[in-house]
Amino acid sequence: MPKMQVPEKLGKFINTPKRFKIAIGGRGSGKSMTFADLCLMDAMTKNVKTACFREFQNSIDDSVHALLKSEIERLSLQGFEVQNNQILFNDDPMFKFRGLARNPEGVKSMHGFRRFWVEEAQTISADSLKALTPTLREEGSEIWFSANPRSSADAFSQRFIKPYEKELIRDGFYEDDLHLIIIINIEDNPFVPTVLLEEMEHDRTSMSPALFSHIWKGAFLDDVEDSIIPSEWFDAAIDAHVKLGFEATGAKIASHDPSDEGGDSKGWALRKGSVVLEVDEMVTGDVNQGMDWALAKARNCGADWFVWDCDGLGISLKRQVDQELESTKMQKHQFRGSESPDDANVPYSGKDSKSNKDTFLNKRAQYWWRLRDRFYATYRAVTNNEYIDPELMISLSSDIAVLDQLRSEVCRIPQKRGNNGKIQIMSKIDMAKKPYQLPSPNMGDALMMAMYSPKAVLKSATTLTFKGWG
Repeated sequence: MPKMQVPEKLGKFINTPKRFKIAIGGRGSGKSMTFADLCLMDAMTKNVKTACFREFQNSIDDSVHALLKSEIERLSLQGFEVQNNQILFNDDPMFKFRGLARNPEGVKSMHGFRRFWVEEAQTISADSLKALTPTLREEGSEIWFSANPRSSADAFSQRFIKPYEKELIRDGFYEDDLHLIIIINIEDNPFVPTVLLEEMEHDRTSMSPALFSHIWKGAFLDDVEDSIIPSEWFDAAIDAHVKLGFEATGAKIASHDPSDEGGDSKGWALRKGSVVLEVDEMVTGDVNQGMDWALAKARNCGADWFVWDCDGLGISLKRQVDQELESTKMQKHQFRGSESPDDANVPYSGKDSKSNKDTFLNKRAQYWWRLRDRFYATYRAVTNNEYIDPELMISLSSDIAVLDQLRSEVCRIPQKRGNNGKIQIMSKIDMAKKPYQLPSPNMGDALMMAMYSPKAVLKSATTLTFKGWG
């Protein structure tokens, strides 16, 4: 007779009551099949009803309905009746299926269920998570999540992975009074079919390391197709000045990406020389309140320069900036990404290369590429022990509290394919559309603008000031 197949690493799910039970990992780990088998067993032996959710479910085919049906047939389980939109056991509905995205409040109709199972939980939105967790209130009820983590900034990752990441990396699991979280991958599954092992070995040589680690090892994937900065470059830059032994020296450049009320946050960044000391965001408030916040941070840190985005509504902030900085030594620069590149006729790299105006569509593309070049140089220096002038690199202080969200923004900047062979960066409007559907990278844009390079001018023997490009 066929037997239920439960990898040893998930054995604790059987007899360890917890409010939240979470299995995370890559393809071939057996987590979905294990969840299906355990839910079927509990339906037969404990009369546990399971509501099965996914964030996106356009039809029953998008749910775990087919997986449960397949396991009922494989195990020759008696007493189950598989209907089109539910599964019964001894004539009692034991499994129902819902999508969360279109109607998060629909979860409240699952009265009498003692277990929720969210498959592909990495896609769950903050709104769905907010509606899901307080709904199941019966004593002894449990919420199960099976997931292959996507971005470190996603709602699921922020709630169930990032707070316990240190223990998960060290031990492979985390447990407290509420949570049982287990990392499980293909090497932990003794029941994995040979065909999957062969597929994994093929992908190991044909995929980028970041994509392979995401698909097969359950690692975060903060990259998107055509992204200009891979996540491994970003990670190599964290505390690169510590790893490579150089100091933060040079001008302090503070930058601000403004936004008004309506959903987008306001971004802020500070770098000193090649070291990014701080990145932050302001979620609420109007555009003027955001500028007050950014200017106050720039003053408090003693910035030499203040740069802000003047395309769009940013141009209206000039008077506010002038008034605030009038009595300070801080200089200002209005960044307009839509303008022609800086030093338009100068070769981009080397005397035989194309000019900046023939290489980049506009200044926004030029500055994002400037940031990209710094990340790539740092990656080579850190991973290949290649000597590179620290002035060409970038180091991200590990003290930056929003590193995960910053990684998600910076590593999700796609290059747009233009008709004239120039490098251009996808606009925020296009990034918000399908298939990307990416949030506005306000902190990422602030970091990009912090790559502004004022020219140092020696005014006297003891006074060094800075002059902008223009």
